[in-house]
Amino acid sequence: ALPTVYFVVGGGSYCAGGTGVHIGINNSQVGVSYQLMLGLATVGSPVAGTGTSLNFGPQTAAGSYTVVATNPTTGCISTMSGSASVSITALPAAFAMTGGGNYCVGGTGVVIGLAGSATGVTYQLMLAGTGAVGSPVAGTGSAISFGLQTTAGTYTVEATNTTTGCTNTMTGSAIVTISTLPTAYTVTG
Repeated sequence: ALPTVYFVVGGGSYCAGGTGVHIGINNSQVGVSYQLMLGLATVGSPVAGTGTSLNFGPQTAAGSYTVVATNPTTGCISTMSGSASVSITALPAAFAMTGGGNYCVGGTGVVIGLAGSATGVTYQLMLAGTGAVGSPVAGTGSAISFGLQTTAGTYTVEATNTTTGCTNTMTGSAIVTISTLPTAYTVTG
């Protein structure tokens, strides 16, 4: 008899630089080995059936995956039902941070922004050691501003694609420093 045909499960999309997505089969037979295939190429080593579902681990190469079952005793082979596709979603484009600098105590602060932005992406200003600053700003397709910032520290920006959920840290950082005013002395005479 041929190995029992089970269903290929898993697959999907993941963000570039991520760990990939899992692919497996919903059941397996003891005494049968299962080989993951990407097109005509084998992926990894065959996995022995356990009598339960199998997971071939996270897969990072884009394409359509299938599974071939082989009974090593009889040499009989079956291709499992269906396939699992893996696709890679690009991260939001990285734009350079702008602004930052020094201002005097009691001043209005300094502006921080991005040299560019993309529509469909939100940009969150982050302050090292503190976290998110204000609300995310929607990309416009051109430069954006996070307004005047008055807290000293190093600022970065995290971009999130609102459709895919993929995130990317923008290029560089902006540093805000605060200078003290000259000491006030009493005028005499």
